[in-house]
Amino acid sequence: MKITFAIMGLLSLSGVLLAQLSAPNASGVSMGHVHVRTQDIATHEKFWNILLETTPVTHGPLQVYRFKDGLLLLQKADSSGASEGSVVNHFAVEVRDMGATLKKLKAAGFDMPTPKPGAAGVFIYGPGGVKVEVMHNPALKANAASHHIHFCQADTVAMQKWYAKTFGGKPAMRNKFEAVEMPGVNLTFTDFKAGSAPTRGRTLDHIGFEVKNLEAFCKKLEAAGVKFDVPYKRVDSLNISLAFLTDPWGTYIELTDGLNRW
Repeated sequence: MKITFAIMGLLSLSGVLLAQLSAPNASGVSMGHVHVRTQDIATHEKFWNILLETTPVTHGPLQVYRFKDGLLLLQKADSSGASEGSVVNHFAVEVRDMGATLKKLKAAGFDMPTPKPGAAGVFIYGPGGVKVEVMHNPALKANAASHHIHFCQADTVAMQKWYAKTFGGKPAMRNKFEAVEMPGVNLTFTDFKAGSAPTRGRTLDHIGFEVKNLEAFCKKLEAAGVKFDVPYKRVDSLNISLAFLTDPWGTYIELTDGLNRW
């Protein structure tokens, strides 16, 4: 079962890895993970090993990468398209030396852009069309760190309000974009008049939040009219709780409770 595989991949990690997740906000929510689908695991492994400066932990059919404030879960599965063109256009990570990282990726055979002098970030396209913004932060102590998830949809103000209300985030601006600040990640919203496709089934299949007291949180969302694709359930054998929902614009979202207790 896909849900079980995804959760097992997350839960089998060591306590050191799980401690990478941020402390939750007042609503009990923090950044959890991004989930990538591909049939070409070997090429993806080479890409993420270099970009995140780490090697994955293998759990059944899954490869799990750790970085500051988040996890990347790699699953062998078909995908229906690149991340660009979906609601979640890309996600961003910070690295200590952007130039050196891009050189390593290019030397490994990946087509990399040449950033402008002094550029703080650059967009790259990984295997399968997963789009990543790589940002330069020489003060970073970790190998890589979560920075933001970038959504593209026509009504950015409505998205900002929904994510702030639903997950207890703080409305803000990131440069010229409406945004919501969450522990471990910034959610950024760009006006895209043509609209975007749902994320489910694409290379970047879904995003995940870790939620303290998930059962009560799901009941609160249900009372507010939120519909769940997979309702709250407790998996005693894994000491975990989970739920899946889709936002009003087509972003598939996984909620978990238990990652920080392992």
